[in-house]
Amino acid sequence: MGPGPASSSEEVGCSPRAPEPLPYCGSGDALLAGRSLDLAGEGCASRYAVALLSVLGAHVRPEAGPEDTPPAIIWARSGLMWLTGAGHQAGCMLPAPVSACANGVLQALRALGGILPPDWSRGEDMLAHRAALLGLRRQGRISAGGSCRLLRAADGMLAVNLARSDDWTLLPAWLEGQDVADWDTLAAVLSTEPVADALERARLIGLPVAAADLPAISSPWCHIRQHGVPARVPRDGRRPRVLDLSSLWAGPLCGQILSQLGAQVIKVESSRRPDGARSGNPDFFNLMNAGKQCVAVDFGTPAGIARLRRLIAWADIVIDASRPRALRQLGIHADELVASHPGLSWISITGYGREEPAANWVAFGDDAGVAGGLSALLARTSGQWAFCGDAIGDPLTGLHAALAAWSAHVAGGGCLVSLAMRDVVAHCAAWELPASDEALQARAERWHTEALRAGLTDCRPVVPAAAPQARPHGADTAALAELLTC
Repeated sequence: MGPGPASSSEEVGCSPRAPEPLPYCGSGDALLAGRSLDLAGEGCASRYAVALLSVLGAHVRPEAGPEDTPPAIIWARSGLMWLTGAGHQAGCMLPAPVSACANGVLQALRALGGILPPDWSRGEDMLAHRAALLGLRRQGRISAGGSCRLLRAADGMLAVNLARSDDWTLLPAWLEGQDVADWDTLAAVLSTEPVADALERARLIGLPVAAADLPAISSPWCHIRQHGVPARVPRDGRRPRVLDLSSLWAGPLCGQILSQLGAQVIKVESSRRPDGARSGNPDFFNLMNAGKQCVAVDFGTPAGIARLRRLIAWADIVIDASRPRALRQLGIHADELVASHPGLSWISITGYGREEPAANWVAFGDDAGVAGGLSALLARTSGQWAFCGDAIGDPLTGLHAALAAWSAHVAGGGCLVSLAMRDVVAHCAAWELPASDEALQARAERWHTEALRAGLTDCRPVVPAAAPQARPHGADTAALAELLTC
């Protein structure tokens, strides 16, 4: 998980470990190598921002600045504490500075010259935007959105996310022929299953299931798979061109942040299967997609694939949130396109990475949060198993993806940056993590007291400012030829 340097002296028992070097292919230099950046601020979020930029290769000069809001206050103030825990009990304090990490991402963006408007200036709020708009609340072992549950297996806990309409039809294949029609029956069947066996079978058939434990891995928050050819000349002062091939939350949030930073963003959807978020809460869809031009492409035809290739050639940044094989089946190979299109940056968001076999594993925000260790940390300190926030893997990854995209563009592009939701969550969960359960417990109690004294233990998620209406599905398809000649 690669936790960062030790925090201030009040953090009893912190285990100082430097962030792991970011794998980088091509020139052998990190993405921001040779760049010196100033970053003013003191506290957990500022230290996280310095670490993010340092891992990307920048030489960061920390400067004295305003004291960061303490992680406990941020967690409570954002409404994440209100969203975490059992519905009949008080909200729970998570003893990991996840919301502070979200703010640290935006501090890193600012150090790179990325200035967001006031409505988009607090990463902590972005983590709970959906819950605020949908009126969600904590439900303990049931996710706030309702599709994911923490269920006890024979030797541990599993997060089972049945968010898609056909997930229930996959259960007999997962459970070796057993007929399961409701959650109670599923819980009874899983109670006799070892975690490893249930997890292996779920991954084979594409069910989003995760083990609820601290990951026994050590991964950075992103990987740079390939270094192509950076842009050799300035992009004549024009704003970055972004092609957003993603749907739902993590990828669209990345695209929206880039749009707020001044990029021109084209949202590409299948002409046959629009972004599923269009049929959900319209205010949330608008928040994620307002300001983007919307193009529909028929991915089942040669003409549609040719159109997609022209769009990719037009772009400086491509955001992709599908499993790698999905685009490969269309003849779209990200590595090859990065290598053949100078200055192109490809941002790949997956559940568990692009390497086999993990490239085929499915994840959504709630189960990714559990896979990254958040529920296990909560259980260690509060004694209760519960989801932390609402589908938290999505907005956390979207924020980090925006930093990766902006950094890649600033550096001239020519790279494929891979972010796995599980690894992003695990990186934040492990940031300045105390070395022992006793120290973790002491932190949880201290942070809860801080929130209590500040009167923040019952804060609801902050409702974002209303966004303009997003463009209809395919509204800009007819203008595609003009867009490609801009």
